[in-house]
Amino acid sequence: MKETLEAETLKVEHHTHSSIPHINRPPILEALMSKDTTVSRDEDALDNEMVLNMGPQHPATHGVLRVLLRLDGETVINAECELGYLHRGYEKLAENMTYHEYIPHTDRLDYISPIANNTAYCMAVEKLMKLELPKRAQYIRVICCELARISSHLMAMGALAMDVGALTVFVWALREREKLYDIFDIITGVRFTVSYMRIGGMAQDITPEGIRMVRDFLDGLPDALTDISKLLHKNRIFIERCEGIGIMPPDEALELGWTGPNLRASGIASDLRRDNPYLVYPELDFNVISRTEGDVLARYFCRFDEVKESAKILRQCLDKLPAGPIFAHDAKKVLPRKGEVYSNMEELINDFMIVNFGQDTPKGESYFGLEASKGELGWYLMSDGSGYPWRSKIRSPSFASLQGLARLLEGAMISDIVAIIGSIDPIMGEADK
Repeated sequence: MKETLEAETLKVEHHTHSSIPHINRPPILEALMSKDTTVSRDEDALDNEMVLNMGPQHPATHGVLRVLLRLDGETVINAECELGYLHRGYEKLAENMTYHEYIPHTDRLDYISPIANNTAYCMAVEKLMKLELPKRAQYIRVICCELARISSHLMAMGALAMDVGALTVFVWALREREKLYDIFDIITGVRFTVSYMRIGGMAQDITPEGIRMVRDFLDGLPDALTDISKLLHKNRIFIERCEGIGIMPPDEALELGWTGPNLRASGIASDLRRDNPYLVYPELDFNVISRTEGDVLARYFCRFDEVKESAKILRQCLDKLPAGPIFAHDAKKVLPRKGEVYSNMEELINDFMIVNFGQDTPKGESYFGLEASKGELGWYLMSDGSGYPWRSKIRSPSFASLQGLARLLEGAMISDIVAIIGSIDPIMGEADK
């Protein structure tokens, strides 16, 4: 009897999780548990190792993101990121809408800076149609994109600070973003999902009141940044939680397709505004911010300094803003003004045809990428000559950034995970599309 009990006990000791037959695990979990977990009688590996499911609904994952972690105590041995929980099929939807109809959907991608999404999409369509924007329209688009960059970076800095315990900075960042939303309300007519851009121009001109509000915001921004720097930049807790954590070497960053502040924080000063200039950026003076450390702290400082550069760009745009039209002149491709629609039969017909059947587009393809707040945001469009795109593909920087998350988490502590996720600033609406 004693020998039988010892045999049964030994059988239980050698009974690992991976050998339980009645559990149907997803493939991603099987991959995490596929490493050698052979149990010896001297040491049970499962006493130290475990698989932890973080997300998809988790207050620290910056969206609907699932991260499966293999842990040895509090150290991450391996990680797998699973995306797609917010997938809405936006690329496929574009194939069943006219070019004009699709504009509101771009707001819902990176919903922290929707006006930059509008711009990237419209410029891809304009490149396909060979439309040239007037100077005033180009300056207004730069103003909108830089305001969106400041808004996005404030959110990223505030969220990262909150992730490591500095809730005050998050509240201050939201306070400044509220001022920006008031500006968007005046310029575009909407605070958040603006749908402001149009193919060949924008919905309405910027008003003197909007210009005054932008100048007032820029006058108060240095004080807000000073408050944040005083609270964080010499804060021992913040520095030690961020410095030397989540290091991404420059060669790996390039291999993973990183762009934007995440890439620049790893020592590669790449910026489409300078390297592949568009709109009126060649006429503006600004610096490309980069650092060499490649850690969480470097990614934070890149965004902090880029806010100052965006403020510099905005002041130049306001000073140089020319008078003139805000729409390209092409009746078959550009929506007419409402006043013209109500008073002119030809414009009424053009409006009807564009809204219902789409613009006349040549057969071919185009790609346009701009330097959004999170990196290169690009649209690839293929046209068959109809008013609908035959194929639409979005190059979202958040998706590329999340490709490096598993690499960043290896060897990190559990307490570092939220800081690392916050430092790459992903938006899941953009990553999943």
